[in-house]
Amino acid sequence: MSLYLKLFFESIVFAFSALIANKLRTILSLLGITIGIFSIISVFTMVDSLERKVRSSVSTLGSNVVFIQKWPWEFGGDYPWWKYWQRPLPSLDEMHEIEKRSEMASSVSFMASTKKVISSGSIVLENVSVLAVSNNYDKVKKIEISKGRYFTELELKAGKNIVLIGSAVEENLFLNANSLGLDIKVFGRKYKVVGVLKREGQSMLGESMDDQIIVPVNNAINFIDLKSENTNPTVMIEAKATIPNQQLKDELTGLMRSMRKLKPATEDNFSLNETSLLLNGFDKLFGVINLSGAFIGFFSILVGGFGIANIMFVSVKERTNIIGIQKSLGAKNSFILFQFLSEAVFLCLLGGFIGLVLVYFTSLLLSEILDFEIILAFKNIITGLFISLVIGLVSGIIPAYFASRLNPVDAIRSN
Repeated sequence: MSLYLKLFFESIVFAFSALIANKLRTILSLLGITIGIFSIISVFTMVDSLERKVRSSVSTLGSNVVFIQKWPWEFGGDYPWWKYWQRPLPSLDEMHEIEKRSEMASSVSFMASTKKVISSGSIVLENVSVLAVSNNYDKVKKIEISKGRYFTELELKAGKNIVLIGSAVEENLFLNANSLGLDIKVFGRKYKVVGVLKREGQSMLGESMDDQIIVPVNNAINFIDLKSENTNPTVMIEAKATIPNQQLKDELTGLMRSMRKLKPATEDNFSLNETSLLLNGFDKLFGVINLSGAFIGFFSILVGGFGIANIMFVSVKERTNIIGIQKSLGAKNSFILFQFLSEAVFLCLLGGFIGLVLVYFTSLLLSEILDFEIILAFKNIITGLFISLVIGLVSGIIPAYFASRLNPVDAIRSN
């Protein structure tokens, strides 16, 4: 074993010396592998970062929450759109009924949204998203408050003129001053700020909570039409800890069909949505992007591999005389094989390492420019090095084998 290790390290040292002696050839050889690894790992890194951001955004909706809505998040191929269009919208009454009758729900809430102009003093913000919510919304949505408090149950039921505002809304309306206890104007009326939502950052699912305000639905019902398609009324149900989503959906299907008096043969006129539907769709999308990136990067790697193989054949040709001398002094075929194979592998690993370094610094730069966290994951580093290793072995094995099989006498006479 020690003999093989010694042989291996001697081969690496000899290969390294050969690379140093031919700097221009080494740089040209590295270029193809570096570009290939940079292309593949850049795509993988971007997709992983996007997927991480999407999963983080989706997780705020709750993995054990079912949303009763008019429209499904995922359409089947055999359901005409006009059937969805004719469906009734979820209502507050249905939310209250589910709250009374459901045995598998831990929390039930109602939500609707609209766009309004809000103001504070002389500062006016247009097109701000206003969420109208019922009791338990903070439990279903897992609302986090950075300052102040959430609505009390009494305030929600009474429909008080109170509001929660996002961090960006506070910054823009009050110029970073403390907004607690102050008034903002919504629906043409004054609403007292009782809490500020914790900064969430940009969401991949649309608007961030940072740019929204929340008011009690029993107050907003006087100013917005909950029977309008534009307000997207939704009943949100969180399952108990021990209840799987499918079991909750089965119960909700029965309750909704009973409340809407649907006959056994009649199709459901409501949709039960859950976050897994969104994640499944995104998984397919990211899978296609990853495949496309790998396909493009494969050709870059292929070109780099051919470049390495070509350089190795040139190297064998130039050093044929040296190979003959080494063999005449007792060098075995395995030493020659390791020598050239090590050179190819070292070239590819070095090219791959440089490509990964470029990906790392590019990800840092883009994170600053785009305000979006891009992270070079450890698994992608391993993937990049493994690809480099494989390309080194594949592109170097034939030239190395050819060198190891040279006749020493013919090799010495080659010059």
